[in-house]
Amino acid sequence: MTSSNTAPGIGFPSLLAHAFFLQAAVYLVRPATSYKALELGVDPGLLGLVVASFSILPVFLAVFIGRAADRGKERQILLVGAALLIISGAGLLFAAPSLPALLGWNLLLGVGHLMSILGEQSRLASATNRNMDRVFGFYTMVTAVAQTVAPLLLGVLGGAAVAPDTSVLLLAYLVGAAGVLATGVLMARHGGTRSKSGIPKAPVKLRTALRVQPAARNTLVASIGLSMMVLCTIDLLQVYLPALAVERGISTQAVGVLLALRAAATVLSRLAMDRLVRAVGRSRLLLGSTGISAVLIGLLVLPLPTPAMAALLVLAGLALGLGQPLSMSVVSMTATEGTRGTWMSIRLLGNRLGQTVIPVGVGVFATALGAGGVFLALGVTTAAATLGAIAPLRSMDD
Repeated sequence: MTSSNTAPGIGFPSLLAHAFFLQAAVYLVRPATSYKALELGVDPGLLGLVVASFSILPVFLAVFIGRAADRGKERQILLVGAALLIISGAGLLFAAPSLPALLGWNLLLGVGHLMSILGEQSRLASATNRNMDRVFGFYTMVTAVAQTVAPLLLGVLGGAAVAPDTSVLLLAYLVGAAGVLATGVLMARHGGTRSKSGIPKAPVKLRTALRVQPAARNTLVASIGLSMMVLCTIDLLQVYLPALAVERGISTQAVGVLLALRAAATVLSRLAMDRLVRAVGRSRLLLGSTGISAVLIGLLVLPLPTPAMAALLVLAGLALGLGQPLSMSVVSMTATEGTRGTWMSIRLLGNRLGQTVIPVGVGVFATALGAGGVFLALGVTTAAATLGAIAPLRSMDD
């Protein structure tokens, strides 16, 4: 697939490179901050605060930044986001001697990540292409490749130690963040969202952007809810799998392999997504994949041997890989011109809201049942969200 027939006029190669560096950097720093917290003597039940701190400011800023993207401010969003990623990484490395300091730098990291990813997705949603499943499938496939590379790097840098040297991990993250800045500069050289006349399209009023038909609104809300649960599950795997490994004496190297297997399976499912949509239907595929992932993630509560955990995570990765690109294609195809950045930001707002509230709630299960209790709680919550989305998603046009 070439950039010309996928997303013309938006700098697709530099966008994909930006997405790769962003996801590789973030998927390295999230388990690194988890290990850093454990290094500081933080109770595993409080790791939910580490996850929540990453997402709390984006809850309040997502729509504001999305509206700025609709006004043609994508360049500024991309460059400021990259700068925040570098600043927060330096803070985590050199100035995080306590849990409050770690949480503070993680707050800044979350804002930098939000701005970077929203700049990407707003730019991508403006592309003219009738097959958005393929476009977003290819984009999220690249992010999944990055999510495979990052844990492998984690395993190489951490080695056989149960508690790795976090300074080495954070230095590697800063290299990735520098890559985000470099590719962000390349993206900024391309034009932003434009109309056919070549003039940037002004966004409609927020109230107008949100005023859609009830059936379409219900479908959007349901897909955003499932996207939230899928992202929270993937996110919490990065944080609580290291904690689970420490409890069960599993090495950092093995944790890296387990996370990489999940991400590699996600790559495979996204490669096949276009065919799966045609064969199964978008709504059934979205519901089926999230329902299956709910069961598989919940099974991690069992005291399984490492090979069994690997098999479980491969199957879960295949299912989890479909939720995000399907949700993005639904939002992109439903939203009208001038509102896509706003609706993408609302989707990200839902994701960040889930990343703020859900980790704190499931942290209770980590205190009572150990880190494995988090995955049981995630499985039950995702299953409930899937059941609640059945009726709204049935109205989708497959």
